[in-house]
Amino acid sequence: MAEAYVIPDFVTATLGFAVYLLGAEINGRVAVLRQFNIPEPVTGGLLASLVVLGLYLGFDLEFAFEMATRDFLLVLFFAGIGLNARLSDLIAGGKPLMLLLILTVATILIQNVIGAVGASLFGYPWKAGVLFGSASLIGGHGTAIAWAPEVATATGLVGATELGVAVATLGLVLAALVGGPVAKYLIETHNLTPSRPDEGPTIGVPNANEQGQSKIDHVSVMRVLLFLNIAIILGYALSEAISAAGLKLPLFVPCLIMAIVIANLRSAFRPDAKPISRTPALAMISEFALGAFLAISLMTLQLWTIAELGAVIAVVMMAQTTFTVAFVIFVLFPIMGRGYRAAVLAAGFGGFALGATPTAIANMTAVTKRYGPSPIAFIVLPLVSAFFVDIANAIVIQTIVNF
Repeated sequence: MAEAYVIPDFVTATLGFAVYLLGAEINGRVAVLRQFNIPEPVTGGLLASLVVLGLYLGFDLEFAFEMATRDFLLVLFFAGIGLNARLSDLIAGGKPLMLLLILTVATILIQNVIGAVGASLFGYPWKAGVLFGSASLIGGHGTAIAWAPEVATATGLVGATELGVAVATLGLVLAALVGGPVAKYLIETHNLTPSRPDEGPTIGVPNANEQGQSKIDHVSVMRVLLFLNIAIILGYALSEAISAAGLKLPLFVPCLIMAIVIANLRSAFRPDAKPISRTPALAMISEFALGAFLAISLMTLQLWTIAELGAVIAVVMMAQTTFTVAFVIFVLFPIMGRGYRAAVLAAGFGGFALGATPTAIANMTAVTKRYGPSPIAFIVLPLVSAFFVDIANAIVIQTIVNF
């Protein structure tokens, strides 16, 4: 058994920054990574995870990373998403949100059908298919770990948690790789452009060599940080109130809500105030938070859990990835209108369906930095993933496990 070494949170965060910068350096030198919109933290994070895998296999070393800073970065990022949300965008996003929700429920069902078939073919109980399906993919690591004991009880499956974690891990890797190329194909095949190309950036400052260097000063950064902190403080208070009411939501959800409220109240009552929404400063901070979060998440993946499952996980995940790519190109893209926003959402949905919301946002960020903004996409997808998916996923999984 490998000897485990605990990496303190501060060191984990520092390594995450280094890994992000490594990815940015590699992307700057390898044109194909930029052309296919592979995010910088994905490049660096996956390379770092391979190093960790090599240490585990070659020297029997295992690292456990403390990740409190990573979790805070996720909250900071979603507060930034909320500050960018305008009431007009929320109203305009009503129809796309409902369509995306319906498509997400359809994906949950199909993922579990693929999972059940794959599980049966390799001698697993068919109910364990949820761990090859939506519990681990759309649900991610947390959902897989939460449901694995119930699957084990219902089926007698040994190692259910390890199976769910392995599928979620590989799903996260694949999610980070498929979204950008799918968007590139859709945008360039259909010659798509943003409907509002002059809109300020949502996440990430546009690439300097393509769209000019945006101006950011210390005052604008401090202003944005103040409102982000206020939104997070109020988000913590709202989270406590929600918990007291017997509901359970991830912390980033109430922080997102309070940031939306703050941004729109400020616009309504102080229309002449210095802007915070859609500013280069907010876009830069949001990209920093997302990039560091994703770099840390990917560099800490335990890839050896995937290798231990061999052929079964390879075959099932190949089927799930093929379905996801075909679904976003031939179903989601047409239903969402065949426009630029639909292509950006396709990139995000590819990341979300196989991995997690931050991966989806990273995919969309890489696309919009290159081709132009799509503000509504950055509102619609997090709302679906934050509010509705866990409920729909839980209903489907519970029905299958209790069948």
